[in-house]
Amino acid sequence: MASPLTPTSARSRGRRRRWTAVLGATVLVAGAAGALAAPAGALTAASTPVDFLTRCVPPPIAGIPPIEGTTTAEITVDKATPKVGDTVTVTYTVTKPAASNPVDISLPADIMTPTGKVALGGAQSGEITVTGPKKNPPVPGKGAFPPFSMTGTFTVTAPGSITLSPGDYNIHTSYIMELDTPCTVKNPPAPVSETVVAADQPGANERAIQLATASGAPGARVTVTGSKFTPLAEVIVAGRAGAAQTADTMTVTTDDTGGFTARLKVSDKATTGVVAYEGASWNPDKGAGPAAYTVVDDTPQPPDSQKLTASVTAGELSMSQAGDTVQMTAVDFGQGGASTGDLRTVTVKDFRGGPAGWSLTGKVTDFTGTAGSLGADKLSWTPACTTKQGSPSVCAPGSAGTVGSGGATLASTPNATLTGGEFTIDAKVSLDVPAFTAPGTYAGVLTLTLT
Repeated sequence: MASPLTPTSARSRGRRRRWTAVLGATVLVAGAAGALAAPAGALTAASTPVDFLTRCVPPPIAGIPPIEGTTTAEITVDKATPKVGDTVTVTYTVTKPAASNPVDISLPADIMTPTGKVALGGAQSGEITVTGPKKNPPVPGKGAFPPFSMTGTFTVTAPGSITLSPGDYNIHTSYIMELDTPCTVKNPPAPVSETVVAADQPGANERAIQLATASGAPGARVTVTGSKFTPLAEVIVAGRAGAAQTADTMTVTTDDTGGFTARLKVSDKATTGVVAYEGASWNPDKGAGPAAYTVVDDTPQPPDSQKLTASVTAGELSMSQAGDTVQMTAVDFGQGGASTGDLRTVTVKDFRGGPAGWSLTGKVTDFTGTAGSLGADKLSWTPACTTKQGSPSVCAPGSAGTVGSGGATLASTPNATLTGGEFTIDAKVSLDVPAFTAPGTYAGVLTLTLT
């Protein structure tokens, strides 16, 4: 949802001429399109420095034309041979930015913060968001811009060779005004700088069971066939009533291939499935199932009676919100502070009737405007959550703190034997606006995801 921040500008017009007097320094910052911050860290031998054409566009207020040149960069990782499910830390180092300081006036230290993207290819596609610290040495007039590094992470989702290429990057400057200078790859994708080779996680649970029939009368035996269990191991075969185990159990021993065949007597009329597992109690890492099974109650009816059967149909997990725009309070130039507002109320309805809880998360884009932008990390919230009376689950609000582009939890409910209900979620939102942010309207988009 768009969240516009509108500083009061009517009474500020008289001051704008005075701002022009200091924009000479701002022009210098805008010219530092490729010039951010932290020195490059140690590089791994597996990575390859690459060159690619870059076009950097200074903010319009700077009055500087686009800067085109060659960027030299390198991608490194902390795990060259990860496994599926592993988190890999990626470092994007610009060793030679596309441009140098075009003027004679020096730029001060620690005014630049870089962000960027790393492109994934091969076995896994997508982009990684990387961020660098607000740290740079002074840049002399007409001097070369220093190198800078940005880091981020991604989770390996597929085995195979995954390529990493440097992508677009952005220079955010905090000197007199908050300004951005985006630098884009002219002919994407840039050359591959690093390749990781991902493998499947060892020891994945491949145990499986099959039932000869999906239903039976009380006390009937169902044939259960198991495969890929530990060879010559004891396996418990048991009935399940929802998440609970019934008294209908038996123990079998697998053959030398890890297979077995069992005939389980199922008497509990509440049975909904059958499981098999190694060890003294159910463990999903050493078990299989549940395989669906229904006990059909065929008890004869007494004379002159009628059997009444009712059912409850499971519904869906859904979300709605009371609007899609939040008007936040104005902040004065030169003073800064918090621009605040109230998130539009979100209603979550969990009518699935199963054991799974839910999680509602949010992430926000940068707040952009005609005069610059404010980073997504400047938006924070204080969530609140109310549970409708009679709901099986209890809603827990997320922690107060930064939302950011990486996202944060707004509210959730835990897994349980039976979950569900209706919930109302709200939040106080606050955007931290630096004192000398350029006047104008800034808007960001907050995206909510229910899982």
